[in-house]
Amino acid sequence: MATPPFDPAQHQASTVCLPPGNWVTVVDCLSEHFKAIGREQWLDRIARGRVLDAQGAPISATLAYRPGLRIHYFREVPNEKPIPVEESILHIDEHLVVADKPHFLPVTPTGEYVEQTLLRRLIRRLDNPNLVPLHRIDRHTAGLVLFSANPQSRSAYQSLFPNRQIDKRYQAIARALPEREFPLVHKSRLVNGEPFFRMQEVEGVSNSETLAQVLEKNGELWRYGLSPVTGKTHQLRVHMTALGASICNDPFYPDIAQEQDDYNKPLKLLAQSLRFNDPLSGEERYFESRLTLDW
Repeated sequence: MATPPFDPAQHQASTVCLPPGNWVTVVDCLSEHFKAIGREQWLDRIARGRVLDAQGAPISATLAYRPGLRIHYFREVPNEKPIPVEESILHIDEHLVVADKPHFLPVTPTGEYVEQTLLRRLIRRLDNPNLVPLHRIDRHTAGLVLFSANPQSRSAYQSLFPNRQIDKRYQAIARALPEREFPLVHKSRLVNGEPFFRMQEVEGVSNSETLAQVLEKNGELWRYGLSPVTGKTHQLRVHMTALGASICNDPFYPDIAQEQDDYNKPLKLLAQSLRFNDPLSGEERYFESRLTLDW
């Protein structure tokens, strides 16, 4: 897959306010402040117009340093690997875009992925740099992601999530749990674990809650319906592990797999549906993924 020509309007910039110091130029400051990015890389980015001032104009390599100066820059990953999956768009209107995300595709730029993310793909595909995801699902999880397409209405839709005014339903395939009674509610306290990308349950006041029920039985594997009341990172994956049935093909739980991107063994977790009352019109909105989880 060829890398598309760079168009600042199609990207979302990161912003830094230059800290106090004794640097002569902005390049001097950036090179020392971001030690993982060499001076030559900054000069190359500047030469290609990928470092901008507060007004959005490309800076020069000789721009004088000033503390507090706002600089915008675009994250880059050299030789970014293509992700061989394709997203689909289920709905689009003036305010919202609903996408069906395949397994393995990140929602937003992170780590080694910038262009190969759902957000960047949709911005290019729809020619709308105003797209912003209203929530996230894990890179290994497939299913629905809701995007705001209009800055004027964004806050109204964003408020649905912290105010718990949106019903999210997931499906998961995991080992059978005949020893437990369903439906059940699992609550726990989730905190950052080790390594940094994992979560863990600890003692204390619960900050996560999931309703689990059994949808279908197939021998040693069951299909579960999961409804997260809260939205903590990896919540469903950790909760299923705590119940004794880690989701099939989970590369992080209960143990870290050697191969975390085996395209023949996707995580059996699907963000299946979203239901909410539209904050602008008041009408009920319902979206359902066209993806399925095979046994």
